[in-house]
Amino acid sequence: MSDSNGTLYDIPVTTIDGRETTLAEWAGHVLLIVNVASECGLTEQYRALQELQEEFAMRGFFVLGFPCNQFGGQEPGTEEQIADFCDANYGVTFPLFAKIDVNGESAHPLYRRLTQVADADGEAGDVAWNFEKFVIDDSGEIVGRFRPRTEPDDDAIIDLIEEHLPV
Repeated sequence: MSDSNGTLYDIPVTTIDGRETTLAEWAGHVLLIVNVASECGLTEQYRALQELQEEFAMRGFFVLGFPCNQFGGQEPGTEEQIADFCDANYGVTFPLFAKIDVNGESAHPLYRRLTQVADADGEAGDVAWNFEKFVIDDSGEIVGRFRPRTEPDDDAIIDLIEEHLPV
């Protein structure tokens, strides 16, 4: 998605270990961007996210996890604690980033862009809760939005990822 503010790839992000970069590091790949939390009723979705990463990585796919503490204070830890939790409990190997806000005036520029896109019901706007998912194609276009209760391994998500991956 490009506009006067550039493309999705121009958006600066900070990795969970504090490295400043942009999404250009993942240009040319299909992405599933998810706001994550360690103390949420949906935290178990980390397992399916990791399975997607393992299943499709060789075809140019990445899950990108953005911890967020805006929903019920369910991501209270430091970046180091979050990384340790994800590794110890789910063996997460996909990229994680520094904690961000996804809604409101302090929303990260990435999420300001992502939330302009509607879900399957035609609803755009604020992220509903932890584990909302956005599928980005290999050219940086936002091609799908899935609300938190849609499991990462839902057929609609997998079909959309496979549709945009090389064979």
